[in-house]
Amino acid sequence: MDETGASVGQAVAPDGHSSTLSVTVNGRRHQVTIDNRTSLLDLLRERLALPGTKKGCDAGACGACTVLVDGRRVNACLTLAVRLEGAEVTTVEGLAPGEEDELHPLQQAFIEQDAFQCGYCTPGQIMSGVGCIREGHTGSREEIREWMSGNICRCGCYVKIVNAVAQAARRGGS
Repeated sequence: MDETGASVGQAVAPDGHSSTLSVTVNGRRHQVTIDNRTSLLDLLRERLALPGTKKGCDAGACGACTVLVDGRRVNACLTLAVRLEGAEVTTVEGLAPGEEDELHPLQQAFIEQDAFQCGYCTPGQIMSGVGCIREGHTGSREEIREWMSGNICRCGCYVKIVNAVAQAARRGGS
C-alpha cells in the first residue's frame, strides 16, 4: 500500500466509478481520470489518440491490440487501464528510434519481407514480434511461430511474418 491507501500498481480512485491514473506511454507521462472499466485499448485509442493499436475481436483472440506493458506483451483489449498505475506502455507509434523517417528494425523487416496482407493486424504483430525478440523466443522458425501464435495472420501471410521476426532478431531488433 502507498500513502493514499491504494495498492501499488493501481490508480487512486476519487470516487467509486473513476480513478486518476499516471502512466507513461511511448516515453511520455500522462495523468488521466478514467472510468474504472476502461480498457488499455480504449485509453490508447480514445483518450490518447493513438490509433495504431487496433480493436479487433475485443476478446483477446486476434492479437490486433497487442502492446508492451513494462516490456511484456499484453492484449490491450483485456487489460484494465486502472491496473497500470506507474507502468510504461509501448505502442507501435513508440517503436521508432527517434528520427521521423527512421523505422524500428522489425518494422523495416516487415516491409522487406512483404509481411502484410490487409495490414489491419500488423501493429499487433509487430509489437508481439518485438516482445518475442526481447524474450529470446527466436531460436527457430518453429519457435517464432509458436510464440507468435496469437498474432500470426490468419489471412495466409504467416510465413512472411515469421521471416520478418527472424530477420529483425538476426539484426538485433529489440
